[in-house]
Amino acid sequence: MKTILSRMKYRFLLHTAILFASLYLLTGCQTKTSDEPDTVSDSIAIANPTQEELNSDQSALLQEILGSSSEGVLRGITFGDPISKVKATETYEMFEELPDHLGYTHETAQLETIDIQYFLTKENTVNKIAVDVYLNSDAATRQLWQTGQSHFTEKYGTAQGDKKLLTWNKNSVKIRMEDVSQGKDFGLKFEFTPTDKNALAAN
Repeated sequence: MKTILSRMKYRFLLHTAILFASLYLLTGCQTKTSDEPDTVSDSIAIANPTQEELNSDQSALLQEILGSSSEGVLRGITFGDPISKVKATETYEMFEELPDHLGYTHETAQLETIDIQYFLTKENTVNKIAVDVYLNSDAATRQLWQTGQSHFTEKYGTAQGDKKLLTWNKNSVKIRMEDVSQGKDFGLKFEFTPTDKNALAAN
């Protein structure tokens, strides 16, 4: 978790540095005449337009998270799948391999981070999938939330919950979508768990 938080702070500092470098170049190219008063550029005034460049299209980002396969619960993986299938199917970079889970990570061109953890039973079969998505702004978080809500409602029916936590429960799958943003750290968490224990024994 410390590594992910550090990565988020690094991205924030990088974006801030790029913004101030752009301001410096813009103000450096202007020639001040004797009639012009000394002014200080207002960095806040031009900060908002750059947000669009820092955020992915959230519909495309959700599709990136879900994967291209229509099979399984997520990214071609379903509950009860063996660890060997996860390793053969998942295309993201593995960052963690422990007895109870495998962790994979991916960073978008906009420096957003997707972390996926496949939790395992003692028999090394998948029994839970967790996805943490770290975003660059509140606007991106709200857009991904709305996109996720529309997608899962269409697939699993009406959600229950509130503006920070929604759940769907259908077809032996329970899905939780939570807004975990705190301060200047933005993001969503998704959890996929089986509701039918027989589903694990069948694979």
